[in-house]
Amino acid sequence: MAGQHYYLLSALPALGELGSAPPLMRQDFAEAVAEAGGPVAVIRAILLSDDLMQRQAVLAGELDAGDLDLAFLTPGEAQGEAPLPAELAAEEDGERPDTPRATQDAVWAAYFAHADEVARRTGSAFLRAWVGHEVALRNALAAERAKTLGLDPNDYVIAPALTDAEAELGDAVADWSAAETPLAGLRTLDQARWEWLRQREAWFSFGDGELAVYAARLVLLHRWRRLETERKE
Repeated sequence: MAGQHYYLLSALPALGELGSAPPLMRQDFAEAVAEAGGPVAVIRAILLSDDLMQRQAVLAGELDAGDLDLAFLTPGEAQGEAPLPAELAAEEDGERPDTPRATQDAVWAAYFAHADEVARRTGSAFLRAWVGHEVALRNALAAERAKTLGLDPNDYVIAPALTDAEAELGDAVADWSAAETPLAGLRTLDQARWEWLRQREAWFSFGDGELAVYAARLVLLHRWRRLETERKE
């Protein structure tokens, strides 16, 4: 409802551009939303993606467990030492090989299905659009990698039923493919995500959608804080 979160959105610190320091922790933002009676389930669904991103990095040996900064998952869940919450439990797929990549893909498929269910249950148009865009982007990248390696792209896409078939991703994928380093490639993708969010930020609407965009942008800022820290180290 327009004007519903006027006080909360007015009190939240402004977010800088991609690459700037995040002005608050994801946990603090989630708590503020809960205290203000905001769309807790929608915000949790978005912020949870960053916990899963860190989990993937830890399991791949790209992030030290001591550097985890979790909002919802426990350290055990993030390190693969405890089962994930029921809504993130991956379904077994007998058609795919049992590899770390396939296991991670299954977790992400379960996550996006969960986020889409939250969007439908809460009526969040933004969350549904965000899920569709994220799935479309991930699958476009998977297809590009598979094509480069001479593999079947259909073996690497996830949650095809949730993808936004109308998403315009050609420029983002081309820029990613042309990037000189993996970090530069990640930057082009997240800049594309940032611009997508900018087009949907709904400033001064003071509704649930504006809070959801804030959450998605906060996730990107924290991701880049970690990447920049790792690069400097």
